[in-house]
Amino acid sequence: MSNFLRNLLSHLMTDTCYNEFFVKFNLFDVECLKQTISKALGTGIILGSALVKLPQILKIWNGKSAVGISFLGVLLELTAVTSAASYNYAKGYPFSSWGESVFLMIETAIIAFLVLVYSNKRGQAHSFAAMYSLITYMLFAGIVPMSVLWSMQIANVPVVVCGKMIQAVKNYQNGHTGQLSSITVNLLFLGGLARIFTSIQETGDPLIIFTFIMASLSNGVLAAQVLYYRKETSRVLLDAKKKKKAT
Repeated sequence: MSNFLRNLLSHLMTDTCYNEFFVKFNLFDVECLKQTISKALGTGIILGSALVKLPQILKIWNGKSAVGISFLGVLLELTAVTSAASYNYAKGYPFSSWGESVFLMIETAIIAFLVLVYSNKRGQAHSFAAMYSLITYMLFAGIVPMSVLWSMQIANVPVVVCGKMIQAVKNYQNGHTGQLSSITVNLLFLGGLARIFTSIQETGDPLIIFTFIMASLSNGVLAAQVLYYRKETSRVLLDAKKKKKAT
């Protein structure tokens, strides 16, 4: 039974911390508590990331519309998560500290593809899918030098902020948030906050930590807009739905 429990908890804590908690019954070891909480949060974020953008994908798919969503903003976000994933992979950091980037890459690429499709740009959508697949292969196959990946990670901060602010400006100009999913925006905001803590614990990389701080602030702006414009957004989407039914 003890071996089963050790194997089960091995993904959340080191052998040293297992001994502290379950052998010595030292449940208040500060360092082990921080490490275990970080691992648990990281695992939870990774599991949640598999679904975090599903509401956004379904909202676009079901509505057959990408109204209110900036393709440039989505593209910049995709660039950021792809850069982050390839940098962390190359550095050999624990998967629990960056694994959600893999799922976010896939989901954000799907959103970018759908935005093009429902903007009547199917040819560009297929070209985008082919180009992104090639770039992703090159980044993870070790073809791109570490120095380039490091530079891409540095560029992530302005890329992340610009991508979110482009969407924020579009929301302000429209006076609503359109097909932007409130569930996805809020989950990204909360996940970013948790990632600041896990990055401090598991990587200690100031570049990654600063990136998550800026991403959280940017996502916070969008989360605030979703809340502020919720009534107008509901009205706009309802009017759009009625027009579709009438045609």
